[in-house]
Order: sequence, then C-alpha cells, then structure tokens
Amino acid sequence: NGKVDRKALPAPEFTRTTPYRAPRSQREALLAGLFADVLDLPQVGSDDGFFDLGGHSLTVTRLVARIRVELGVEVPIRAVFEAPTVAQLADWLDAHDGRATRAALLAQPRPARIPLSWAQSRLWFLHRYEGPSATYNIPLALRLRGSLDVAALRAALADVVARHESLRTIFGEADGVAHQQILPAETVPLIVTELADGMPLTEAVNQAAAHHFELATETPLRAQLIAESQTEHALVLVVHHIAADGASLAPLANDLATAYTA
Repeated sequence: NGKVDRKALPAPEFTRTTPYRAPRSQREALLAGLFADVLDLPQVGSDDGFFDLGGHSLTVTRLVARIRVELGVEVPIRAVFEAPTVAQLADWLDAHDGRATRAALLAQPRPARIPLSWAQSRLWFLHRYEGPSATYNIPLALRLRGSLDVAALRAALADVVARHESLRTIFGEADGVAHQQILPAETVPLIVTELADGMPLTEAVNQAAAHHFELATETPLRAQLIAESQTEHALVLVVHHIAADGASLAPLANDLATAYTA
C-alpha cells in the first residue's frame, strides 16, 4: 500500500566514532550507564559525547532527571551541552557537589473544582465576553480514500480522548470563579454526515470548521466525518484553543491514526 512498515525495519546499529575508554571512577561509570540507558545503547565510554551518540533536547531532559534521582544532584540542562561527554560531566559534578536538588514533584489530590491556567482564564473570559464563535477554533481536515471502518475510527477517537483529558474538559463557573470539569471519554462522539447533493466538499469542511463551541456544556474537540461516497471521506477535527494549540494537531492526528490501525 506504499506505507513503510516501521516494525519490520531493522534496529539501527551503534557505530563508535571514538576509541572506547573505560570509566575511570565510580561516578563516570554511573554516568556512562545512564547515558546508555537513556539512549538505549549497549556501551558508553568516558570520552563519548551525549549528543554525538544521538541525544537531543528531549533525551537530555530524561538524562537530567535520571541524574537527579541517582545522584541527588541538580544538573541544569545547559551543563550537559557545555560538558557533553561522560568524563566532562563527571568533572562538572565534582565541581558542583553539594548543590541542593529540587524537591520531587508529588501528585496532589485533584480538587473538586480544578482551577484554570492563566492562558485558559484569558480564553474563558473572551468566550464569556464575546460569546461562542469560531475565532479560536483550530481545524484540521484529513482526506480519507479507500475502505473505511467507521466503528474502528470511532473507537480510535475514544482511545485518543481517553488519554488526553484536555480534549474532554468543559469549563463551568461557580461563585464567579471559572473551573474545569473532566468528563468520560465517550462524551466526545464521532459525528457522521453525508455530503449534501451539489455541495462542494470544501464548503462542508468549512462549515464544520466554523463550529461555535459552548465551553460550559461542550467538550473543546469536535470530530465530524463527512462521507462523499463509500470510499471518499473527509475527517474534520476542530479543537478550541483553550484545550490545544496549532502544534498539537499533527500529534493528535498521528495518535488517531495509530489507534485506528492498532
């Protein structure tokens, strides 16, 4: 079908570009082990650089978190960029011993009325002041060709919504204070419609994208499947900006596709 079967691809092989030098201290050995764990490598030497081994901005965050847990030392992300090898980072730690770690983040009981973030409060105020509109809608339209299993798509949508609470949250008000209420996943339906005779598909998509959310009673995600024929569909996902931003739509679509093909 022209798609790449990622599961069938061979695992990338690690090729060393610098001579291996064994860790010379317990601290270097621990750091080498953390580098290897975070980057999923079989072996890391003292002169191996974190980013030369394939590290990036996301994995460096994991490395810093692991160091905090294993060594009880707070290492700024900048330090890993400035001292990227095992030996250099060990020297950095030797020079910064005694730096207090931040208290671990602990899960707190969820209040009955969840407060809004600053950004959510701003959008909630505009929603109340201006009334429901499409101004803060973020739409994504996907053209689907071929046989479509609507039941599987509906189940995939429920799976994605179950994993992202922001997509199934409504925003109420009590005693003049706005709050969030998280609903069950099944509260976000897949709306299935047929394209009206003579109506261009683009017009139907634009109408779906212009939906007016009522945030107090309606979840900030709307999913509409427009059937042009048995093998031609358009899936229109519309998210209110109070729940996501434009950068969230591609990961959302990928999550939905993964759940559909699972």
